[in-house]
Amino acid sequence: MKISGINGTIRRVPQDIHFMGQALAAAEKALEQGEFPVGCVLTCENRVVATGARTGTGGGGRNEVDHAEIRALRRLADAAPAADPRGITLYTTMEPCLMCFGAILLYNIGRVVFAYEDVMGGGTRCDLRRLPPLYRSCRTVITGAVRRRESLLLFKRFFSDPSNGYWRGSRLAEYTLAQKTEG
Repeated sequence: MKISGINGTIRRVPQDIHFMGQALAAAEKALEQGEFPVGCVLTCENRVVATGARTGTGGGGRNEVDHAEIRALRRLADAAPAADPRGITLYTTMEPCLMCFGAILLYNIGRVVFAYEDVMGGGTRCDLRRLPPLYRSCRTVITGAVRRRESLLLFKRFFSDPSNGYWRGSRLAEYTLAQKTEG
């Protein structure tokens, strides 16, 4: 597994900027509905084949299953069942958690691009060598920090709103609220 953009150089690819914009739009819509602002877009040959947004966190909910990436992967199975997963790129506004990253690895998605790092539960930096063989065979390429500032602003809005109790006071909330947004 290769990771770029985390403590390293970010490879700027025009389609990454474009498709992350679509994931950010899905996250914005989720935020407007009181949900945790994670949006996900799956592409194949530079066209969107599935999307997803986080649900189950609004109104004090704590659904830990309906993550944006899982919802998009479910839609992918219906929309493009014959697609070669190695040719799919997953764009998400937050680094996938361990559950989502496990599903991404099992699906054998070729590339993951995320905007904002999840300091509390991000799964992309786990040591695959220490996992069972099923997860170690993956060759997923990971790029982080694409349109990070825009995603950070969404998470700041979420954690700054007193009506949003999801992960309030968590390490992620504290880290996010302490981040500078200049530039």
